[in-house]
Amino acid sequence: MSFIKTTEQDSKYNHLEKMSVSELLENINNEDKTVPFAVEKALPQIERLIEQIVIKLKQGGRLFYIGAGTSGRLGILDASECPPTFGVDPNPVIGLIAGGDNAIRNSVEFAEDSSTQGWKDLQKHKISNEDVVVGIAASGTTPFVIAAIKACNENNIITGCITCNINSPLSNVSRFPVEVVVGPEFVTGSSRMKAGTAQKLVLNMITTATMIQLGHIKGNKMVDMQLSNTKLVDRGTKMLMKELNIPEEEASKLLKKNKSVRLAIQNYNNGN
Repeated sequence: MSFIKTTEQDSKYNHLEKMSVSELLENINNEDKTVPFAVEKALPQIERLIEQIVIKLKQGGRLFYIGAGTSGRLGILDASECPPTFGVDPNPVIGLIAGGDNAIRNSVEFAEDSSTQGWKDLQKHKISNEDVVVGIAASGTTPFVIAAIKACNENNIITGCITCNINSPLSNVSRFPVEVVVGPEFVTGSSRMKAGTAQKLVLNMITTATMIQLGHIKGNKMVDMQLSNTKLVDRGTKMLMKELNIPEEEASKLLKKNKSVRLAIQNYNNGN
């Protein structure tokens, strides 16, 4: 199969500057509606990748996301949300972006074109074959990401990817590729739109399913979440009220004492 970069093909819409705001919103929304269906087609690929991630994390390994631009930022976002959501430290899920931390907020020219820096960035974290590395690139052609994945393969590290093109160079070097084909963007080539949405949905699936498999959810509740603000303390209190069938005042005292929903439940049930 020859490689066709659908993320760069012309938009199905033209003369965007002549559309009213209402027309722009309706057309963007119509395109966005197609994204979950594209993700659905990739579910078997996503499952295979998650299975590998769960195995490695259960053994004490880590999950690395590596990308450039929007893709890199989305990986960092997903990684950064794991500690507060699931109560893990920052170590199990790590996001890396071409150009370093400065690139999170600012475009770093030509950073994505380096064929050596990605592997160097991974080595700074003492990457090993106990870990999993997932390259993220809508086009599937980003040299920074492809070269890093190739280096991982050479070092017997499990690799995956999230891309929005079939048969891309990135897919072809990844052991567990995820290809979510969303088609041309509303604004031609603006892969922060549908492609970015697709990547975010897949990332949500990866970390949520993985953390559930690792035991960080009880029932459907985030019992390991960090109690880092008033809203989360209130949520934790309500969890205890429902789980233990106790009044709010008692639940609040219990949570304050244990500083963890999970520990509060365990200690209450153990009579402590």
